[in-house]
Amino acid sequence: MTAQAGADLPLEGVRVLDLSRVLAGPWCAQVLGDLGAAVIKVEHPERGDDTRDWGVPTGAGGTTYFDSVNRNKRSLGLDLASEEGAAIARDLAARADVLIQNFKRGGADRLGLGYERLSAENPRLIYCSVAGYVGDGPEAERPGYDLVVQGESGLMAMNGRAEDPPLKFGVAAVDLFTGQYAAQAVLAALYARERTGRGRHVEMALYDSGLSLTSYVGLGALALGQDPARVGNAHPAIVPYGVFEAADGPLVITVGNNAQYRRFCAVIGRPELAENPDYATNLGRSRLRETLGPVIEAELARRPRAQLIADLQAAGIPCGEVLGLHEALRSPRTAEAGMLHDGPAPVLAPPYRLDGARPPVRRTPPRLGADTEAVLAEIGLDAARIGALRARGVVA
Repeated sequence: MTAQAGADLPLEGVRVLDLSRVLAGPWCAQVLGDLGAAVIKVEHPERGDDTRDWGVPTGAGGTTYFDSVNRNKRSLGLDLASEEGAAIARDLAARADVLIQNFKRGGADRLGLGYERLSAENPRLIYCSVAGYVGDGPEAERPGYDLVVQGESGLMAMNGRAEDPPLKFGVAAVDLFTGQYAAQAVLAALYARERTGRGRHVEMALYDSGLSLTSYVGLGALALGQDPARVGNAHPAIVPYGVFEAADGPLVITVGNNAQYRRFCAVIGRPELAENPDYATNLGRSRLRETLGPVIEAELARRPRAQLIADLQAAGIPCGEVLGLHEALRSPRTAEAGMLHDGPAPVLAPPYRLDGARPPVRRTPPRLGADTEAVLAEIGLDAARIGALRARGVVA
């Protein structure tokens, strides 16, 4: 269950109490765990995290949803709605460096687990709250759901082709980016604590993250005073740039400047397209994409994909295959990168390297309550007390 630990991970010794559920909060805690923090994931002793009931089962109460955001954690089955369970959580918070929660507005306070109380008991605690909308706004009590926020923030209106309805991302992008932003803010608060000795209250809202994700497309909408055109897999401002069909399958070609364009035309055997002054600049090509595009597409469709990729790469033009998801995950490129941790239930590895080494998957996603006895023993509960709590359903 535990992989060989890596040496000198940057957050070694940092203790994280993860009271959150579903994706955004658990993703934040997983990032911290990947970097070496000791993460305790608190789950309902009977139901566990909601995501244990989502996606493809992976055995022993796991699913692909749960496994994707809960590596490098221990599981404590604890009923926070019980007085004894909440007291245990407060004891753990008093010893923690970071706490992450995504209760509905007021829920943490009702359990005695709110920021004011816990920070008074542990002034060094960094307390991270994840919600759907800002906590002091008129929508503070609304629950936050990724798909709803994708619609409300304009993200769905950015995706797809002009003739298609609004389209969501293929993953819960708002949830995952909110978790990543939360981890960044927690790391900043940990750094500041070295100087001040005090923790901070980090507040994250899914809606804010959704707006942030609109990035340069959102700024384009503000500059235009209207929604930019949707162009599917093409680029709204660069030509040729997108997904194209070779004779035997799709590939991505990204011609980023005029010099690359001239070399591209040579590769497809149409040097006159580079010599035509109408197409000499990207602005011209973009303006005339409806004329130029079909010519390029016809030339690409006549050639095998592998040969095209080899010729384009030799000419210094960025390109690549369009792979199926399973094909990509099992590709030699993924294996060489060390991005897949195989086991009874495979999980992805952390996507960064430190001093040339990828942080290890020290713990695969835990079974519900797998570490309950060990965690409770660490805060001084003996076997008799743990047994009594289990008999009353307080712990798993």
